[in-house]
Amino acid sequence: MRPASHQSPDAIRTAAAQWLARRDRCMTAAEQDAYLQWLREDPSHGAAIVRLERTWSALDQLSEWRPAHSSHPNPDLLAPRRGRMWRSLGLLAAAAMIAFAAVLWRSQTANQPPHRQAIIHPGPERLVLEDGSVVELKAGAKVEVKFAPQERRVQLVSGEAHFAVAKDPVRPFIVHADRFAVRAIGTAFSVSLDREAVSVLVTEGKVQLDETPTATGGQAGTPRELSHLVAGQQAVISTAELSPNATSAAAPPELQVREVTPAEIERALSWQGLRLEFVNMPLGDVVTEFNRYNLRKLMVGDAKTAAILVGGNFRADNVDAFVRLLDSSFGVTAFPRGSEIVLRRTR
Repeated sequence: MRPASHQSPDAIRTAAAQWLARRDRCMTAAEQDAYLQWLREDPSHGAAIVRLERTWSALDQLSEWRPAHSSHPNPDLLAPRRGRMWRSLGLLAAAAMIAFAAVLWRSQTANQPPHRQAIIHPGPERLVLEDGSVVELKAGAKVEVKFAPQERRVQLVSGEAHFAVAKDPVRPFIVHADRFAVRAIGTAFSVSLDREAVSVLVTEGKVQLDETPTATGGQAGTPRELSHLVAGQQAVISTAELSPNATSAAAPPELQVREVTPAEIERALSWQGLRLEFVNMPLGDVVTEFNRYNLRKLMVGDAKTAAILVGGNFRADNVDAFVRLLDSSFGVTAFPRGSEIVLRRTR
C-alpha cells in the first residue's frame, strides 16, 4: 500500500488544479514523468484529479447559457441529474469562482472551438559511422570521429551522445570524454560531458571505463582501469576538482556507480527519438498518429473513448509510457489482443 500523503486536503486540491492546468496546455516529457510520480505517491492525488475533472465537466454546461436566454437565472442549470439542488451558498460561490477561473484558464469563448493540433518534433541528429555504428547527439552535443585500422575512436567534445556500437572484436570502440575513455566491442551506452562530471549510462552489453591522466610534459599517461559497467548501470565521475597537472600516480578520481531502473533509463534518454505533441486532440486521432511509428498497433474500443481529448508530448516509439499515462490520468485501460492493444475507458 502506498503511504498516505502528509499534505492537507487543500494543498492536494491546489496541486491537482496545477497539474490539470499543465495538462490542459500540454505537458513536457519531464512534466509527464513528474505527474505520474505524483499520482503514484498517494491514492488521494488521483481522487483529487477525478473530482476536479467532474467539476469541469459540470461547469462546461455554462457555455450553453447566455443572459439573453432568460431574464431570470435558471436554478436547475447545474443541478444533479436526480434534481437535487445544491444546499450550500458557499458551494455556489465556490463554483462561481471556479467558473470564472475556467474562463481565464482555458482562454476561449463558447463561440470559439478549442484549439487542436498535432505537432511532430524531429529526433536528435543521427550519425551513421563508416563501421555501421550509430551516434545520436543531444541538442548542442559535438563529436569528432577518428577511425584507424586497429581501433575506432570518438572524441565527445561537449554535451551528451548515445552510441549503438557495431560489433567488431578486432577493433575496439573507444569514446573519449575529458581524460576518461569508455571502451566497448558491441554494446549501447550514452556518455555525457559537462564542467562538473562525466556520466556513462549502459543500456546494452558492457563497457570498460578507464582514466588516461596527463603525465609530465603534457603527454597522455598510462591508462588506468576504473570500473566495468553492465547494462542497467550508471557511472558518474566528478571532474570539478581534477587538476589539469594530475599525473598517473595521482589518486583515482571520485567515482560513483549505481544501478538504474528501466524508468530512470527512459527518463535519462527521453531526448532520443521522434516526439509527438498533441493539443486537445481526440484519442482516436492520437492513436492514428502513434500507429504510424510502431509495429504494435493501438485500437480504440468505442466511440466514447475515441472522443477523449488528449494533450502532451510523447516519444513516438514509447507506446508503453503513453498507455500508462492514459490509465493514470484518463481512466483508459489497455487490453492486449494478439498484436494489438485495445483502449477502453473503464472508470
